[in-house]
Amino acid sequence: MSSDRILHGLALRLIAILMLSTMGALIKLVEMRGANLIEIMLFRQFFAIPFILVWVAMGPGFASLRTRHFGMHLTRSAVGLTGMVFNFGAVMLLPLAEATTLSFTVPIFATLLGALVLKEPTGWHRWGAVLAGFVGVLIVVQPGTSHIPLGGTLVGLTAALFVAIVAIQLRQMGRTESPATTVFWFSTLSVPPLAIGYAFVAAPHDWQTFALLILIGFVGGGAQLALTAALRFAPVSTVVPMDYSSLIWATLYGYLLFGVLPGPWTWVGAPIIIASGLYIVWRERRRGLLRASPVTAADEPAP
Repeated sequence: MSSDRILHGLALRLIAILMLSTMGALIKLVEMRGANLIEIMLFRQFFAIPFILVWVAMGPGFASLRTRHFGMHLTRSAVGLTGMVFNFGAVMLLPLAEATTLSFTVPIFATLLGALVLKEPTGWHRWGAVLAGFVGVLIVVQPGTSHIPLGGTLVGLTAALFVAIVAIQLRQMGRTESPATTVFWFSTLSVPPLAIGYAFVAAPHDWQTFALLILIGFVGGGAQLALTAALRFAPVSTVVPMDYSSLIWATLYGYLLFGVLPGPWTWVGAPIIIASGLYIVWRERRRGLLRASPVTAADEPAP
């Protein structure tokens, strides 16, 4: 893989993270203007579909949207929507930087699920990283104090758990489904239940609020495409470290739009969480390289 392609992948991942951070700031803005969670989710999913259709038309073509595993897409949509409730809920309940910091626990939960659900071999290296990551969470949250609301913390950690669950689902679906098919059906199948819910909670807004809601869909759809496109140029283990740049954007948006800066304990705990996640990603990449090399199982070091 050429260095130019890897740089393209890194750039696309950074753009995607900027767009996701922007979407988080927009979610907080519309919530302050009276929009509710169901509204935000509906606009996010519905107005992302045009981006997805353009992507499919320019790439694999509409024939790629056919699937023989419709039930699998239904399950993925149900899990994805549930995760979105917690993900958006964390942004609405917590300061942007703290919500972003809790989202960095995704590799930790992915390791736990891989070991407990998929029975993947997990050695003391990664268990140590998991433990260190949760120590970082405790430092950020400061249990027993009013530093961060406990409810918001639990919502943020649950959101990270669901992101890890979806990652495992996508890994399994990737054996038969293309990224275009998976993204299209998730957005499309999400709209009907959200529209039904919207009928019960729809509220009047000024045109600026509706414009922001539509912008959430556009920005979210663009981020989805950039995330997927990044993986065409560089492997996951190479681009994932770019995700931690979201803390920079969350801090900047939090200060400029809401006059809020991360607390001192967030600056202490966040590097620990980030370091644990990076170590897990590095360890997984190293294990992948070893599996691909001509060594025996006895020669391979413990994970």
